[in-house]
Amino acid sequence: MEHVRWLAQPTLQQPTMIAAFTGWNDAGDAASNSVRHLIEAWQAQPLAEIDPEEFTDFATVRPHVRLSAGMTRSIVWPTVGAWSASTPGGDVILVLGPEPSLRWRLFAEQIMAIANRHGTTMLFTLGALLADVPHSRPVQLMGTATDQSMIDRFELQRSRYEGPTGIVGVLHDAAGRAGLPSASLWAAVPAYASQVPSPKAALALVERTCEMLGCPASTARLVEEAGEYDARVSAFVGDDDELIGYVARLESLADNGELDDDEDDDDGSSLADDTPFTSEELMAEVERFLRDQGNSGS
Repeated sequence: MEHVRWLAQPTLQQPTMIAAFTGWNDAGDAASNSVRHLIEAWQAQPLAEIDPEEFTDFATVRPHVRLSAGMTRSIVWPTVGAWSASTPGGDVILVLGPEPSLRWRLFAEQIMAIANRHGTTMLFTLGALLADVPHSRPVQLMGTATDQSMIDRFELQRSRYEGPTGIVGVLHDAAGRAGLPSASLWAAVPAYASQVPSPKAALALVERTCEMLGCPASTARLVEEAGEYDARVSAFVGDDDELIGYVARLESLADNGELDDDEDDDDGSSLADDTPFTSEELMAEVERFLRDQGNSGS
């Protein structure tokens, strides 16, 4: 824990750790905003932070300059933080910050050290990907795990993914080696609205996370923002005749359930470009998304 700076020492009872990172696995800012919302909704308190010096390429993820009321300048460094909260469903540790650029194994050790210090019993990571799904329909979610007890308990799928990964994959590997059960939740964000933050996907991740853990959280703000998101995306779709037809096809396929459950390749090659996904197909799309991200060098 040489790179962990402790901010508090609460007494936590078998907490669940929930983590999300900005960057590679955070389409539409959905994953990071879902954890940010939980921190606020559960009034989580700062627990620890990880010194970014060893793990961050500051030329890629730049620090910010902040001016105080007295016009004093200070630097705000891009730091991964941990917060703790006690909810009706149990204690939680929430981890949020930018995906590290360097020394991932050492970084994962710091996260696992935080988990071990407080007797964490489960790890959940949240992610979001771009996919051919309509913004005007419910968000499609997928959950994966490798631990059979987690799969059975939360009705998840077994992860079969092979290919490029992000810090989320490294964390799951570290958790597995430490004997810590872990699972990953993914939300599909419309590819044609890739530049628009998606509170609708964040809401879906928050609701599913709370359902799995039995930890309720107020979602009124996200519900309102999700409605505004639908209206905003509908407005710019309405200005493009090609997008109108494309989204209409997605909506029709989603409404009619015109999906082929039998086609499922790990690389997503069996998916039509404009077809919404079954849970199996969404898993394949997650895998294809990860491979494409890795091959693009992003």
